[in-house]
Amino acid sequence: MPHPTIPGFTHRRVPVDEGVALHAAVGGTGSPVVLLHGFPQTHLMWRHVAADLAADHTVICPDLRGYGASDKPAEAGPDTYSKRTMARDVVTLARRLGHERFALAGHDRGALVAFRAGLDHPDAVSRLACLDVLPTLDMWEALHGTSAAVGFHLYLMAQPPGLPERMIGASADAFFGHFLDVWTHDPGAVPADVRESYLAACRDAVPSIVADYRASAGIDVDHDKADRAAGNRLGMPVSVLQQDWGAALGYEAAALWGAWAPDLRHTTVDCGHFMAEEAPGDIATALRDLMKRPVH
Repeated sequence: MPHPTIPGFTHRRVPVDEGVALHAAVGGTGSPVVLLHGFPQTHLMWRHVAADLAADHTVICPDLRGYGASDKPAEAGPDTYSKRTMARDVVTLARRLGHERFALAGHDRGALVAFRAGLDHPDAVSRLACLDVLPTLDMWEALHGTSAAVGFHLYLMAQPPGLPERMIGASADAFFGHFLDVWTHDPGAVPADVRESYLAACRDAVPSIVADYRASAGIDVDHDKADRAAGNRLGMPVSVLQQDWGAALGYEAAALWGAWAPDLRHTTVDCGHFMAEEAPGDIATALRDLMKRPVH
Protein backbone atom coordinates (compact mmCIF):
# COMPACT_ATOMS: atom_id res chain seq x y z
CA MET A 1 0.00 0.00 0.00
CA PRO A 2 1.58 3.36 -1.03
CA HIS A 3 2.39 5.74 1.79
CA PRO A 4 -0.16 8.59 1.68
CA THR A 5 1.11 12.16 1.27
CA ILE A 6 -0.24 15.67 0.81
CA PRO A 7 -0.41 16.24 -2.97
CA GLY A 8 1.97 18.92 -4.22
CA PHE A 9 3.86 19.25 -0.93
CA THR A 10 7.59 18.66 -0.50
CA HIS A 11 9.16 17.17 2.60
CA ARG A 12 11.81 18.83 4.70
CA ARG A 13 13.81 17.74 7.72
CA VAL A 14 14.74 20.75 9.83
CA PRO A 15 16.96 20.81 12.96
CA VAL A 16 15.17 22.69 15.76
CA ASP A 17 17.02 21.73 18.95
CA GLU A 18 20.15 19.89 19.96
CA GLY A 19 19.77 16.42 18.51
CA VAL A 20 16.18 17.05 17.40
CA ALA A 21 14.91 17.63 13.86
CA LEU A 22 11.30 17.92 12.75
CA HIS A 23 9.89 16.41 9.59
CA ALA A 24 7.59 18.84 7.78
CA ALA A 25 5.49 18.85 4.63
CA VAL A 26 5.63 22.28 2.95
CA GLY A 27 3.59 23.63 0.07
CA GLY A 28 2.03 26.71 -1.49
CA THR A 29 3.05 30.34 -1.61
CA GLY A 30 1.91 33.43 0.25
CA SER A 31 1.62 34.38 3.90
CA PRO A 32 2.69 31.49 6.14
CA VAL A 33 0.47 29.27 8.23
CA VAL A 34 1.71 26.38 10.37
CA LEU A 35 -0.65 23.45 11.04
CA LEU A 36 -0.02 21.15 14.03
CA HIS A 37 -1.54 17.67 14.23
CA GLY A 38 -3.14 15.87 17.14
CA PHE A 39 -3.31 12.38 18.65
CA PRO A 40 -3.11 9.67 17.43
CA GLN A 41 -2.08 11.20 14.13
CA THR A 42 0.66 12.89 12.12
CA HIS A 43 0.88 15.91 9.83
CA LEU A 44 -1.16 13.87 7.34
CA MET A 45 -4.40 14.76 9.18
CA TRP A 46 -4.17 18.20 7.51
CA ARG A 47 -3.96 16.77 3.97
CA HIS A 48 -7.26 18.25 2.74
CA VAL A 49 -7.04 21.57 4.57
CA ALA A 50 -3.38 22.07 3.69
CA ALA A 51 -3.98 21.47 -0.02
CA ASP A 52 -6.85 23.98 0.09
CA LEU A 53 -4.90 26.69 1.94
CA ALA A 54 -1.83 26.23 -0.28
CA ALA A 55 -3.69 28.07 -3.05
CA ASP A 56 -2.85 31.36 -1.32
CA HIS A 57 -0.62 30.57 1.66
CA THR A 58 2.69 28.93 2.40
CA VAL A 59 1.56 25.95 4.47
CA ILE A 60 3.90 24.14 6.86
CA CYS A 61 2.73 20.85 8.39
CA PRO A 62 5.27 19.32 10.78
CA ASP A 63 5.20 16.14 12.74
CA LEU A 64 5.53 17.22 16.35
CA ARG A 65 8.55 16.20 18.38
CA GLY A 66 7.98 12.58 19.37
CA TYR A 67 5.53 11.84 16.55
CA GLY A 68 5.58 10.63 12.96
CA ALA A 69 8.89 11.04 11.16
CA SER A 70 10.22 13.69 13.56
CA ASP A 71 12.87 12.83 16.12
CA LYS A 72 11.81 11.20 19.37
CA PRO A 73 14.35 12.07 22.06
CA ALA A 74 14.32 9.99 25.23
CA GLU A 75 12.44 11.61 28.10
CA ALA A 76 15.32 13.11 30.09
CA GLY A 77 13.02 15.09 32.39
CA PRO A 78 9.75 17.00 32.35
CA ASP A 79 11.08 19.59 29.89
CA THR A 80 11.76 17.11 27.08
CA TYR A 81 8.10 16.99 26.01
CA SER A 82 6.71 20.06 27.72
CA LYS A 83 4.47 22.13 25.48
CA ARG A 84 6.93 24.98 26.05
CA THR A 85 9.70 22.92 24.46
CA MET A 86 7.46 21.70 21.65
CA ALA A 87 6.26 25.25 20.97
CA ARG A 88 9.85 26.44 20.75
CA ASP A 89 10.48 23.67 18.21
CA VAL A 90 7.67 25.02 16.03
CA VAL A 91 8.83 28.64 16.20
CA THR A 92 12.39 27.56 15.35
CA LEU A 93 11.10 25.44 12.46
CA ALA A 94 9.21 28.38 10.97
CA ARG A 95 12.19 30.70 11.35
CA ARG A 96 14.55 28.23 9.71
CA LEU A 97 12.12 28.03 6.82
CA GLY A 98 12.29 31.83 6.54
CA HIS A 99 9.21 32.94 8.51
CA GLU A 100 9.64 35.14 11.57
CA ARG A 101 5.89 35.59 11.98
CA PHE A 102 3.09 33.21 11.01
CA ALA A 103 -0.46 32.12 11.67
CA LEU A 104 -0.69 28.95 13.74
CA ALA A 105 -3.42 26.33 13.97
CA GLY A 106 -3.39 23.17 16.05
CA HIS A 107 -5.70 20.23 16.64
CA ASP A 108 -5.82 18.24 19.88
CA ARG A 109 -2.20 17.86 21.14
CA GLY A 110 -1.09 20.29 18.47
CA ALA A 111 -3.59 22.82 19.78
CA LEU A 112 -1.96 22.64 23.22
CA VAL A 113 1.41 23.29 21.59
CA ALA A 114 -0.12 26.15 19.61
CA PHE A 115 -1.68 27.63 22.77
CA ARG A 116 1.70 27.59 24.51
CA ALA A 117 3.39 29.11 21.45
CA GLY A 118 0.86 31.94 21.48
CA LEU A 119 1.62 32.71 25.11
CA ASP A 120 5.40 32.27 24.93
CA HIS A 121 6.05 33.72 21.46
CA PRO A 122 3.50 36.47 20.74
CA ASP A 123 6.03 38.15 18.48
CA ALA A 124 6.01 35.10 16.21
CA VAL A 125 2.35 33.99 16.27
CA SER A 126 0.15 36.50 14.46
CA ARG A 127 -3.13 34.57 14.70
CA LEU A 128 -4.08 31.38 16.51
CA ALA A 129 -6.62 28.60 15.97
CA CYS A 130 -7.20 25.73 18.42
CA LEU A 131 -9.37 22.76 17.45
CA ASP A 132 -11.26 20.61 19.96
CA VAL A 133 -9.31 21.16 23.17
CA LEU A 134 -9.34 23.17 26.34
CA PRO A 135 -6.13 24.68 27.67
CA THR A 136 -4.36 22.06 29.79
CA LEU A 137 -5.16 23.63 33.17
CA ASP A 138 -8.84 24.04 32.30
CA MET A 139 -9.01 20.51 30.91
CA TRP A 140 -7.95 18.92 34.19
CA GLU A 141 -10.32 21.15 36.15
CA ALA A 142 -13.23 20.16 33.88
CA LEU A 143 -12.74 16.42 34.35
CA HIS A 144 -14.56 15.11 37.43
CA GLY A 145 -16.67 12.18 38.56
CA THR A 146 -17.66 9.36 36.27
CA SER A 147 -17.82 11.69 33.26
CA ALA A 148 -14.02 11.88 33.43
CA ALA A 149 -13.90 8.28 32.19
CA VAL A 150 -13.98 9.69 28.66
CA GLY A 151 -10.42 10.86 29.32
CA PHE A 152 -9.09 7.58 30.70
CA HIS A 153 -6.03 7.79 28.46
CA LEU A 154 -5.03 11.08 30.09
CA TYR A 155 -4.81 9.39 33.47
CA LEU A 156 -3.08 6.28 32.14
CA MET A 157 -0.33 8.23 30.41
CA ALA A 158 0.08 10.54 33.42
CA GLN A 159 1.62 7.67 35.40
CA PRO A 160 5.38 7.48 36.07
CA PRO A 161 7.58 5.95 33.36
CA GLY A 162 7.26 2.21 32.89
CA LEU A 163 3.74 0.88 33.28
CA PRO A 164 1.85 2.96 30.68
CA GLU A 165 4.52 2.36 28.06
CA ARG A 166 4.40 -1.40 28.65
CA MET A 167 0.63 -1.58 28.67
CA ILE A 168 0.18 0.51 25.52
CA GLY A 169 3.10 -1.08 23.70
CA ALA A 170 1.64 -4.54 24.31
CA SER A 171 -1.46 -3.72 22.23
CA ALA A 172 -0.58 -0.51 20.42
CA ASP A 173 -2.87 -0.94 17.42
CA ALA A 174 -5.86 -1.70 19.64
CA PHE A 175 -5.11 1.26 21.89
CA PHE A 176 -4.53 3.90 19.23
CA GLY A 177 -7.14 2.44 16.90
CA HIS A 178 -9.74 2.78 19.66
CA PHE A 179 -9.52 6.57 19.47
CA LEU A 180 -9.60 6.63 15.68
CA ASP A 181 -12.84 4.65 15.90
CA VAL A 182 -14.75 6.25 18.76
CA TRP A 183 -13.80 9.88 18.07
CA THR A 184 -14.86 9.76 14.41
CA HIS A 185 -18.46 10.44 13.38
CA ASP A 186 -17.69 9.59 9.74
CA PRO A 187 -15.47 6.48 9.52
CA GLY A 188 -14.84 7.18 5.85
CA ALA A 189 -12.97 10.35 6.78
CA VAL A 190 -9.97 8.23 7.79
CA PRO A 191 -9.48 5.75 4.93
CA ALA A 192 -7.58 2.50 5.37
CA ASP A 193 -4.22 3.73 4.08
CA VAL A 194 -4.31 6.82 6.30
CA ARG A 195 -5.41 4.80 9.32
CA GLU A 196 -2.54 2.35 8.82
CA SER A 197 -0.12 5.27 8.47
CA TYR A 198 -1.31 6.66 11.81
CA LEU A 199 -1.13 3.29 13.54
CA ALA A 200 2.35 2.56 12.22
CA ALA A 201 3.58 5.98 13.35
CA CYS A 202 2.12 5.54 16.84
CA ARG A 203 3.35 1.96 17.12
CA ASP A 204 6.89 3.30 16.67
CA ALA A 205 6.47 6.18 19.12
CA VAL A 206 4.85 4.82 22.28
CA PRO A 207 7.46 6.17 24.76
CA SER A 208 7.47 9.68 23.29
CA ILE A 209 3.68 9.88 22.98
CA VAL A 210 3.34 8.84 26.62
CA ALA A 211 5.99 11.40 27.58
CA ASP A 212 4.02 14.12 25.80
CA TYR A 213 0.90 13.25 27.78
CA ARG A 214 2.86 12.85 31.03
CA ALA A 215 4.12 16.41 30.63
CA SER A 216 0.51 17.60 30.37
CA ALA A 217 -0.19 16.18 33.84
CA GLY A 218 2.79 17.96 35.34
CA ILE A 219 5.00 20.68 33.93
CA ASP A 220 2.40 21.95 31.43
CA VAL A 221 -0.06 22.54 34.28
CA ASP A 222 2.64 24.44 36.17
CA HIS A 223 3.26 26.68 33.16
CA ASP A 224 -0.47 27.38 32.72
CA LYS A 225 -0.86 28.16 36.43
CA ALA A 226 2.02 30.62 36.26
CA ASP A 227 0.49 32.40 33.27
CA ARG A 228 -2.93 32.51 34.91
CA ALA A 229 -1.45 33.96 38.11
CA ALA A 230 0.48 36.57 36.11
CA GLY A 231 -2.57 37.51 34.03
CA ASN A 232 -0.88 36.54 30.77
CA ARG A 233 -3.31 36.21 27.88
CA LEU A 234 -3.29 35.63 24.14
CA GLY A 235 -3.06 39.01 22.47
CA MET A 236 -3.65 37.86 18.90
CA PRO A 237 -6.97 37.00 17.22
CA VAL A 238 -7.97 33.50 18.34
CA SER A 239 -10.47 31.06 16.79
CA VAL A 240 -11.58 27.98 18.69
CA LEU A 241 -13.67 25.22 17.11
CA GLN A 242 -14.96 22.49 19.41
CA GLN A 243 -17.47 19.75 19.79
CA ASP A 244 -19.94 20.41 22.58
CA TRP A 245 -17.92 18.64 25.26
CA GLY A 246 -19.12 21.20 27.79
CA ALA A 247 -22.66 19.83 27.63
CA ALA A 248 -21.39 16.40 28.67
CA LEU A 249 -18.78 17.49 31.21
CA GLY A 250 -20.53 20.51 32.70
CA TYR A 251 -18.50 23.54 31.65
CA GLU A 252 -18.92 26.56 29.41
CA ALA A 253 -16.16 26.23 26.82
CA ALA A 254 -16.43 29.74 25.39
CA ALA A 255 -16.11 31.27 28.86
CA LEU A 256 -13.04 29.18 29.69
CA TRP A 257 -11.38 30.16 26.43
CA GLY A 258 -12.46 33.78 26.77
CA ALA A 259 -10.47 34.08 29.99
CA TRP A 260 -7.33 33.40 27.96
CA ALA A 261 -8.24 35.09 24.68
CA PRO A 262 -9.89 38.53 24.66
CA ASP A 263 -10.19 38.54 20.83
CA LEU A 264 -11.98 35.19 20.61
CA ARG A 265 -14.34 33.60 18.11
CA HIS A 266 -15.66 30.35 19.54
CA THR A 267 -17.62 27.93 17.35
CA THR A 268 -19.33 24.66 18.29
CA VAL A 269 -19.16 22.11 15.47
CA ASP A 270 -21.37 19.13 14.66
CA CYS A 271 -18.70 16.85 13.22
CA GLY A 272 -16.47 14.46 15.17
CA HIS A 273 -13.15 15.11 16.84
CA PHE A 274 -11.14 14.69 13.64
CA MET A 275 -12.76 17.74 12.10
CA ALA A 276 -9.99 18.59 9.64
CA GLU A 277 -10.70 15.23 8.00
CA GLU A 278 -14.46 15.08 8.53
CA ALA A 279 -15.23 18.69 7.55
CA PRO A 280 -12.12 20.02 5.79
CA GLY A 281 -13.97 22.67 3.82
CA ASP A 282 -15.44 24.17 6.99
CA ILE A 283 -12.05 24.14 8.72
CA ALA A 284 -10.28 25.73 5.75
CA THR A 285 -12.96 28.44 5.63
CA ALA A 286 -12.60 29.09 9.37
CA LEU A 287 -8.82 29.42 9.03
CA ARG A 288 -9.15 31.76 6.07
CA ASP A 289 -11.58 33.88 8.08
CA LEU A 290 -9.12 33.97 10.97
CA MET A 291 -6.33 35.16 8.70
CA LYS A 292 -8.49 38.08 7.56
CA ARG A 293 -9.01 39.39 11.08
CA PRO A 294 -7.02 42.49 12.02
CA VAL A 295 -4.03 42.08 14.29
CA HIS A 296 -3.88 44.51 17.18
